[in-house]
Amino acid sequence: MRRLTTIDIDKEYLKFSAAHFTIFGAGDRERLHGHNYAVSAQFVAPVGDNGMCFSYRIIKDRMAAVCEALDEYTLLPAHSPYMTIEEDGDYVVCHFGDERMPFLKSDVKVLPIRNATVEEFSYYVLQQLVNDPQLNGENEVESITLKVSSGPGQSGSCFWRKGEQLES
Repeated sequence: MRRLTTIDIDKEYLKFSAAHFTIFGAGDRERLHGHNYAVSAQFVAPVGDNGMCFSYRIIKDRMAAVCEALDEYTLLPAHSPYMTIEEDGDYVVCHFGDERMPFLKSDVKVLPIRNATVEEFSYYVLQQLVNDPQLNGENEVESITLKVSSGPGQSGSCFWRKGEQLES
């Protein structure tokens, strides 16, 4: 008989600090500001004959690497319906309405998301885990719930189930 269990990974070091602004509509956005984001996940998987699901170390290392890759950047959405982004020499320039916002390339990560929100960040991090070949072949994870919080009491979660494809 197969027995499923839920493993929670919620370590203090699974975090990133980043600047962002949320776009509410064609002419409405937040001012640039930052958060200390925390990342946690729940994995549902079968318990093996050895009494465990998988190596937590591999999962924690991959989650930490994704956090490190986002840490201390301004995070910009490549797929916003309201903002365009272009490169101009050493700069990434955002065009939002009548605003032109230049950022140093070295300070920016342009992500394949629609908005710089916890909802989109959770989906992005989840994609990194689900699409990682090392994690994909390591275990028989049935589902993952990935959560990104921007502070106490405010978070966004995303869910994936085995056999489902995540959109790019």
